[in-house]
Amino acid sequence: MRDFVQKKLENFYPVIGDAHPFQPDANVIAWIWTRTVPSPDPAFASCNVPIASTFLLCSKKGKEAWVEIEVSAEKKTIQYRVKNGNSKSDIVKASHGTKAGRGANFVCPLSGAAITPEYIKNVGRTSGYGYELMAIVVESKKGRVYCNPSKEQSEIAKNCRPSAAPDLALPKHPQYMGVGGYGYEKFSDLFIPRQLAVLEELCNGLPFLESKIKADAVVAGFDDDNVALEDGGRGALAYAQAICVYISFAIDKLADYNNSLCAWNHKNENISHLFNRHAIPMMWDFVEANPFGAMLDFGKLCDSVAGGLAISGYGLQGAAFQSDAIFGKCGEDKPVISTDPPYYDNVPYADISDFFYVWLRKSNQRIFPQIFATISVPKSSELVADRVRHGDAKTADAFFLRGMTESLKNFITISDPSAPTAIYYAFKQSEIEEEGISSTGWATFLDAVISAGFAINATWPVRTERTVRMRAIGSNALANSVVLVCRPKSDSSVSITRQEFVRTLKRELPSAIAELQAANIAPADMPQSSIGPGMGVFSRYNAVLESDDSSMSVKTALQLINRELDEYLGGIQGEFDPDTRFAITWFEQNGNSKGDYGVADNLARARGIAVESIKHAGIVESAAGKVRILTRDELDEDWEPERDDHLTVWECLQHLVKAHEKDGISHDTAVLLKKIGSQAEAVKDLAYCLYDISANKRKDAKEATAYNALIADWAELTNAAAAIHDTSGDRQIRLDI
Repeated sequence: MRDFVQKKLENFYPVIGDAHPFQPDANVIAWIWTRTVPSPDPAFASCNVPIASTFLLCSKKGKEAWVEIEVSAEKKTIQYRVKNGNSKSDIVKASHGTKAGRGANFVCPLSGAAITPEYIKNVGRTSGYGYELMAIVVESKKGRVYCNPSKEQSEIAKNCRPSAAPDLALPKHPQYMGVGGYGYEKFSDLFIPRQLAVLEELCNGLPFLESKIKADAVVAGFDDDNVALEDGGRGALAYAQAICVYISFAIDKLADYNNSLCAWNHKNENISHLFNRHAIPMMWDFVEANPFGAMLDFGKLCDSVAGGLAISGYGLQGAAFQSDAIFGKCGEDKPVISTDPPYYDNVPYADISDFFYVWLRKSNQRIFPQIFATISVPKSSELVADRVRHGDAKTADAFFLRGMTESLKNFITISDPSAPTAIYYAFKQSEIEEEGISSTGWATFLDAVISAGFAINATWPVRTERTVRMRAIGSNALANSVVLVCRPKSDSSVSITRQEFVRTLKRELPSAIAELQAANIAPADMPQSSIGPGMGVFSRYNAVLESDDSSMSVKTALQLINRELDEYLGGIQGEFDPDTRFAITWFEQNGNSKGDYGVADNLARARGIAVESIKHAGIVESAAGKVRILTRDELDEDWEPERDDHLTVWECLQHLVKAHEKDGISHDTAVLLKKIGSQAEAVKDLAYCLYDISANKRKDAKEATAYNALIADWAELTNAAAAIHDTSGDRQIRLDI
């Protein structure tokens, strides 16, 4: 398939030629382009000038390369030249491209005139943008080499004419379709002609491939029954069609990397795909990768799809079908339901899916005519609270609540009553930071679950996304999803008052939270996990009545549950030693910064101790009328709990966190936990408290992550400590020496 299409398009993917002495006839792996607009200066209105966010090509030390533009105001020309070297000033200048500020603000290199966002948008809506080749990337024996652009290479790309580009209109969704404001109206606008041509040829080549695979399958012994895949076939035709479906996935994958919105990563010298997030943002300079080159080889994309199939449980008989969640029936009688329903208002997946659907339809319509009967992805019934689609927030919210409630009612009707229904909910990080567990989306979703007739028996955090760099409080620590374990509510449920609900929470929630802690639920996941027993209380009743006889809202119930969790964590503090209780309060107020001695003295006396006692314990520094909690880096390196005559839970935790930060689940960390001995459970409780203070009150991401990571590894550390019978070891020997 790859070779077939490459042969058809070989004139459009030329070698670089003999003009470059380092490697004649080398294959180009990428072309780096910039969009252009006519200069806003009337004197240069006939000149197209670059709107490039960067001219950097490679920022690796010793391999620095960038594009430098040679400007001639007299001749009204701009030439692009590749430069190499380690000049910091040149590299910094190149990194800014022709940008003049944030957003779509640029400067004309010919005249110095400002190119404003309004001007750029107007060009996009009227005449459209041009694009110019800035550099060519070649794979050589020395690695990736950057060459000057050539007129021949530029003209070949621009003169390529696709036969039937997808003319489907782009959705009008400003939040997720950043290109819409810049004059892009159709999906074909997101590609340059050569990119469209290769995608089209790959799609058009599938029937040829199907016939070849079918013939080979017959020779290999498959039944030549001509029963199609859509009709349940398992012979040569169905086999050939299945392979073509899998290859269509690779074509879609190529579309993600083969469009004019892909950035060049100058740090790693490779291409970034479009969908780094669920949106189609504008890109001013972009890279076009060679789909038959070393960097983005279509064959490798097919290997990627095959790798996924290899671990997908093939060989098992299954069935997949589409059905309306509100009215539909399942193919099985009384099924067990495990579902990940649409998130409240996170992403309009139907709108964004059209980017891939246009190519999937072109590839698969002949194989699955019913599935691909519509020109675009159906959108009106997508169960999300989309304000753009429904006109306003109130209407969108009502649509989501009504549809979700009806869907869940249908689940109760068709599902196996002997098994719980598992429903997954994905949190947005910003949702947790801004509103906590009582956020609008979460509350609306739970309202639908309860209104449908479900009682919530438990909630558990589920890791569903790969860990990424922390950008905000807890963003790589919080559970990405929560699974709700639900059963139909009892017909005999009654109503209770707000006071009775709060009393029941106080009676049942502490023991439930203690069980969660015993199960080593990470502190970052505790708010979501505690929803289970809390909402279990709320949802078991027909209604919780406020003082005016109105029904309590789910959002209010969540706030009360969260308050009980805070009280529980606060109550734990009373069980710690006085020095630790002082340190908790001081840390909450000051972190590791200095505070007045007088304030510290009053705080210490209220706990029956003196500041000197806390200083003697090795927790604080006191000098010149100021008091400060010591950081973990300042703790005594030779500290041993069995030798400490003033042992505190605070010290035990901080030393354990320090060891865990350094070595993770190691022998030394396990030995230290073993030596802490009877204080271990108190240490774990303190980690929960300090996580809550760090994440929710002090907004200290680094500190919060340290405590969360320790609890996440607590079970393994405990097991490792239990296996240690002699704690003398190397660590103790070093101390004795």
